[in-house]
Amino acid sequence: MSTLSQLVRARPNPDFAPRDYLRLNKDIGPEHRQALRHYLERGKNEGRATAVRPGASSRDGKRTAVVRPLIEGQKAKFAIVIHVFYHDLWSDFKARLLDLDIEFDLFVTATFDPSETDEMFANIRATFPSARCFELHNHGRDIFPFVYLANSSVLDGYSAICKFHTKKSPHRTDGEKWRDHLISGLLDGQNTSLITDAFLADETAGFLVADGQHFTETRWWGSNFERTKAMLARVEVPITEKGISFPAGSIYWLKPEILSMIKGMRLTEDDFEYELGQVDGTLAHAFERGVGFLATNGGQTTRQTSEIMSRPVADPLPLPEFTSCFYLPQFHPTEMNDKWWGKGFTEWTSTVAAKPQYKTHQQPVLPADLGFYDLRLPSVMGQQAELAKDAGIDAFCVYHYWFDRTRILETPMNNLLNTPEIDFPFYLCWANESWRRNWDGLSGEILLDQSYGEGFEERLVEDSLPYMRDARYQRPNGRDPRFVIYRPEDMPNPAQNVCLMRQAWRDSGIGEVELGAVRFHISADQSVAEDVFDFWIEMPPHGMVVEKDLIEIDSLDSEYSGSFSGLIYSYNGVIENSAKKSYVRGLPANTIAGVMPSWDNTARRGAAAHMAYGANPQSFDRWLKSIRAHRLEGSYRNELFINAWNEWAENATLEPSKHYGSAYLETAKRNIKPRSLG
Repeated sequence: MSTLSQLVRARPNPDFAPRDYLRLNKDIGPEHRQALRHYLERGKNEGRATAVRPGASSRDGKRTAVVRPLIEGQKAKFAIVIHVFYHDLWSDFKARLLDLDIEFDLFVTATFDPSETDEMFANIRATFPSARCFELHNHGRDIFPFVYLANSSVLDGYSAICKFHTKKSPHRTDGEKWRDHLISGLLDGQNTSLITDAFLADETAGFLVADGQHFTETRWWGSNFERTKAMLARVEVPITEKGISFPAGSIYWLKPEILSMIKGMRLTEDDFEYELGQVDGTLAHAFERGVGFLATNGGQTTRQTSEIMSRPVADPLPLPEFTSCFYLPQFHPTEMNDKWWGKGFTEWTSTVAAKPQYKTHQQPVLPADLGFYDLRLPSVMGQQAELAKDAGIDAFCVYHYWFDRTRILETPMNNLLNTPEIDFPFYLCWANESWRRNWDGLSGEILLDQSYGEGFEERLVEDSLPYMRDARYQRPNGRDPRFVIYRPEDMPNPAQNVCLMRQAWRDSGIGEVELGAVRFHISADQSVAEDVFDFWIEMPPHGMVVEKDLIEIDSLDSEYSGSFSGLIYSYNGVIENSAKKSYVRGLPANTIAGVMPSWDNTARRGAAAHMAYGANPQSFDRWLKSIRAHRLEGSYRNELFINAWNEWAENATLEPSKHYGSAYLETAKRNIKPRSLG
C-alpha cells in the first residue's frame, strides 16, 4: 500500500476520525470514500465535522443546571472560570490555583462523563470547598459553558474574570509547554496580583492574554466572518472583514463591561452546535473572534502580559462636577390618559407592545430589577434614587407638565413632597410643549394646549414654589434653585417671559433662580438670545444627526420586506459628531454637554420610529470618555447631562433592563466615579 493510501485511511490526530467523518457527512458519495483525502481537498474549507468527541453521546435529556448568583457580600474580588474537558489535566490546574496571591471564587464546568465527573467534582470541592461545579452537555466546547454562566449573572459583580480551559492541541508537539505559557501569562503564582492590578489600572484593556495570543491578521477569519457578523448584530456592533483583533485561544482575563456585552447577545444552548469535532465555522469559532470587537466597540483592546506590565498608567480623564438625568414622572394611570388612550394606559402599555422592525431589532425593551413599577409609590422613587446615587448621578431633572391651570402626571412628585424620608434629589423642567396625539408635540390633534395666557409667568412660578421649598430641591451652584424650560422658543416673548418669572421668584421669597433651557428644535427664525438663560442643555440626538449617519434598513436585514418609514442613524456617528469643533462652535458658550445611552422610539411610533443603531453599554462608555476628554472642560460648570433616566418608550434609559442588566448604570459609574482597584 502506498504512503498516500495509508494516509487517506489514517486517523492523524484525535480531532479527525475517518469513520466519524463519513458517518457525520452522509452526502459524501462513494467516489469520495477516502475520508482524509476528501477532508483535505474540500471538507476543511467547508467546515465539516470531523469526529465525535468523548461525551458527545451523553445527550440524554438531562437538564442543564440552574445557576443561582452568590450573595454580593460573599464574593471575592476575582472569579476564575475553568472548563474541564480533559479531566486528567485538573491536577496541574489545582496546583496553579493553590499558588495564587489573589482572592478568587472558583467556577468549574465539565462535560458530563458518568465514570469521571462526579469523582473529579468531589476532588475539586475537597481542595476548594466553595467551588461551584456544573455538568453541561458537550456543546460549544469551552465557549457555551462560559456563556451559560455569564447569562445566569453568577459572574456579575467581580472586578475581573479569568477564563481558561484544559487545552490540548493535537497540532503541536510542544503542547504542554504551550499550555503552560498560555496560563502562566495570566496566573503567575505570587506575581498574579501584579498582573491583575496592571489590568485593572489600564482602562483601555478589555482583555488580557499571554504574549503572542493577540491575533490581528485577517487570515484568522477563516470561514467565520458571516457567522461573527450575525452574532454581533445582536448587540448592534457593526464590523467589516477588513480588520480583526481578538484574544486567541479563549484563555484570558476580561473586564465586567465585556461580560455585560456577552450577556447582551443572549446566546442560548440551542445556538451552539453539538460538539462533533468541527474545526471551523461554528458559533464557538465565531465567538472566539467576535469578542474582540466587543472591546474595540468600547474603545478598548486586547493587551498581552508583557505589554500591560510595561505600560505607564495614563493620566485620568476629568470627571463631571455635577451629573443630571432627565426623568419622566409617568408610569401610572391618569384620568386624562384613560380618556385618550384607554383605561389603565401608562408608558408600560406602549413599551411592552413594541414590535421589532427588522430581524435583529432588539424590541421590546423591558425592565429588570425595578420591574413594571408604579410611580404613585414613593418607595419606587427611593429605589431609583439609590441606583442613581450609586452610579454617581447627582440629580433628576423631572419633567413638570403644567398647562396654565391644568396639571398632569403630577401625582408622583406630589406624593414625594409628602414623603420627606425618601432621598430623591431633583429639580424641575417645565415641559411646555402642547400634548398632541402623535407624541412629538409638533403635529396632530391637540390634547392639552399650552395657551401662554396673560400672567402665566406668575402662575407657573406659584405652582413651582412647593417643590423649590423642599429640602431635596437641587442647587447645583450651591446657592440658587435650578429650573429648566424645555422649549423656550415656544413662549410668545422668551426674554420678557423669563424676566417676569425671575421677578416672580424674587417676590415669592425664593430669590435668584438658576434658569436653563434645552437646546434643540430651534431654527434661525426661532432663535432665543443666549443670555436670556444662565445655561443651555445639549439634548442628544437632537441636532447631532447628519446625512452621512443615515442607515438603510435593508443593510441591517437582507431579507427585509416590511413597511418601515422611519429613520435609522449611526449611534457611533453621533458620538463622532458631538466632539467635532465645527459642531461645538455652534452651541452657546454656557451649554451643558449631553449624552444618551441609546435611542429608539419604536414603542411610540412603530414603523415610523427613529432609532440610533449601534447603541450599547460599550459604545455609551466610549461616548462618555469622549465627552470627558474633549467636551467636559468647556461644559457649563463642568457638568454632564444624560438623556434620560427612564424614557422606556424611547429606549433612552439607564435603569436595569432584561437585555443588558445594570450595564448602563455601571458604565455611567465608571465615568462619573473613578474605578477603584480595592
